Amino acid sequence: MKLVLFDLDNTLLAGDSDFEWAQFLISKGVLDREVHEAKNLEFYEHYKAGTLDIHAFLDFQLAPLARHPRAELDAWRGQFVEQRIKPLIGAPARALVQRHVDDNGIAAIVTATNSFVTGPIAREFGIPHLIATIPAWDGARFTGKARGTPAFKAGKIERVEAWLESLGWWWGSFEESWFYSDSHNDLPLMAKVGNPVAVDPDDTLRAHAREIGWPVISLR
Repeated sequence: MKLVLFDLDNTLLAGDSDFEWAQFLISKGVLDREVHEAKNLEFYEHYKAGTLDIHAFLDFQLAPLARHPRAELDAWRGQFVEQRIKPLIGAPARALVQRHVDDNGIAAIVTATNSFVTGPIAREFGIPHLIATIPAWDGARFTGKARGTPAFKAGKIERVEAWLESLGWWWGSFEESWFYSDSHNDLPLMAKVGNPVAVDPDDTLRAHAREIGWPVISLR
């Protein structure tokens, strides 16, 4: 049995769904451009530098979910996937996922981006499992906060292990394990699997992959 984990943003996608969601809401006038665009860019630069305060970012990114009814959010999300996400999905990414699915791998997307945004993206790829940051829900509306451990840096390991345990598995259940990622923020989980693969990596991950001897591929 094989475990195959995929990062989403800038790995399977040729872009960042978290960043694009905020920009989409700005373009619709849901968020104020002057205030939110600069902050969105600032958080994205911190993410790329490895200095992101994930809790401060989630407070910023999840707040709009609490301000609008679920039906309205769902309608916007459908437009967002069609307009902003599908153009970021290339044939090589789809082929990579399909190859692992055809090989009977247990596949999951593991992403820091929240599950409201990423759920339909995982379904678009045909990936059955999603391990994402969870936006808290009070039974009627999103609260604007995250629930549980964000799936970020070492938090990805914690969340993957909890998911495996819920299915009666653990790391040793698998003959082979894979993780595809573009970001040095994912080095903890990449070091945990047997087959880490750097995908269109940032400079830090590229240098680390070359030093260690990890494969480096492109899906662009």
